[in-house]
Amino acid sequence: VKTLDIFQTIISHYPKWSKIELITVIIVMIISFIILERYYKKNKITKTQMCFSILFIIYLLHVYGSTVFSRLPSTRKYQLEVFWSWKEIIHPIGRLGTASRYDLLLENILNIVMLLPIGIFLPLAYGKKIDWKIGLLIGCCISFSIELLQLVLCRGLFEFDDIIHNSLGFLMGILINNRILRKSCK
Repeated sequence: VKTLDIFQTIISHYPKWSKIELITVIIVMIISFIILERYYKKNKITKTQMCFSILFIIYLLHVYGSTVFSRLPSTRKYQLEVFWSWKEIIHPIGRLGTASRYDLLLENILNIVMLLPIGIFLPLAYGKKIDWKIGLLIGCCISFSIELLQLVLCRGLFEFDDIIHNSLGFLMGILINNRILRKSCK
């Protein structure tokens, strides 16, 4: 039953793309494939790096699509209090019922999980381990760009909690990958 809740949450956050958005994604993918193919032919990247670069790009486009571009514009919304969502989950002030607190917890967990695959793909696309500090910086930049686009385009809630959760997920992906690379290199 809980699996259906997660599936419904994902579906509700990912409406259909418009024709313009779909065409833009296809153009970005074609350009990416051409660039990656040229790097591969010049022996600057391996076949494995090329495959993980493609996965990285596809998943990153999916993240931007689901968090920004497939949402309908509304009013500009922001929440600048750090950890407001956790405060509401742990010590509700009465604004949210139990079901809403559960939804907020689920959203926080999904925000952590959302960038985890990109954190795993990036070192494989790069071909080496990535220092956790650099990984955290990259995760923060990706997440901040998502939140900034949501704010500027009025397509969601700009909040520091999402930046923290997304960055943590990206960092977890980097650390998981670094651990796997360390064991495979022995």
